[in-house]
Amino acid sequence: MKIYPKHNGTEATEFILLGLTSRPELQPILFGVFLLIYLITLTGNFGMILLIRLTPRLQTPMYFFLTHLACVDIFYSTNVSPQMLVNFLSEKKTISYAGCLTQCFVFVTLLLTEYYMLGAMAYDRYMAICNPLHYSSKMSSPICICLVTFPYLWGSMVGTMQVILTSRLSFCGPNTINHFYCADPPLLMLTCSDTYIKQTALFVSAGINLTGSLLIILISYIFIFITIMRIRSSEGQRKAFSTCGSHLTAVTMFYGSLFCMYLRPANERSVEQGKIVSVFCIFVSPMLNPFIYSLRNKDVKQALKRVFMRKLGTVEKSSVSTVSQ
Repeated sequence: MKIYPKHNGTEATEFILLGLTSRPELQPILFGVFLLIYLITLTGNFGMILLIRLTPRLQTPMYFFLTHLACVDIFYSTNVSPQMLVNFLSEKKTISYAGCLTQCFVFVTLLLTEYYMLGAMAYDRYMAICNPLHYSSKMSSPICICLVTFPYLWGSMVGTMQVILTSRLSFCGPNTINHFYCADPPLLMLTCSDTYIKQTALFVSAGINLTGSLLIILISYIFIFITIMRIRSSEGQRKAFSTCGSHLTAVTMFYGSLFCMYLRPANERSVEQGKIVSVFCIFVSPMLNPFIYSLRNKDVKQALKRVFMRKLGTVEKSSVSTVSQ
């Protein structure tokens, strides 16, 4: 184990973010693309939250969890997007030391929250399909609140632990982060302290939480598939599968990118590859989730149709009233 000397007099007070590319001609184009993605993310997720809140038929545990997933996606994207958009158009692409640690904390907290929120949603589908007669009692409001609270608390605890370990490192050399946000792997390449404890904690935490939450989802779906295969009616099987399709799509997309992002050592090649995976995980996945759950969900589509019909009816009444006057 190599121990690096500390130079307290030259500690970094800010970091420079290299971003996605150093080519200046691409910065305005990337600004437009990621601004559009961010606006779609906000509109889609806020729209999903409002639709669920305003539709009595959607006041069920599944949509309760979906509301919180949408909230997590909004803050998850907002943690990175504004800083990144500013950096696209500015010469000095810097972030303060405190801002960097804050970004790391929020990122880890929301990442783990989403892990276990998807796990809670899988458990909800298991209860709905495998134990329909006991669904109301097993998924009561207090139980749903507990299932939602745990991901937030656990994510905050792990995020705090990771930030404490990062804050104990000494950054006395280069302060240029080869990424578009403050991420642990490229940060560890800048420190002049020994990173064994931090690297180990990062790898163990990523491994345990990725596999642990994924195990909850896999076990839930094993029982779900066994139950569905026992349904004799093909129409019944199709309906049961349709209630899981959106969640399975979101899980596959989210976890696939995360395994690529985190279960790799911190080096130059992995950081460059991680930028591409991070774009998908931080920007594309939160943007697509509302569309995945709305376009593949009959209840959401019917609720949207009612809202549009109600708006259309209001507009028609207003126009008729204006003409009669």
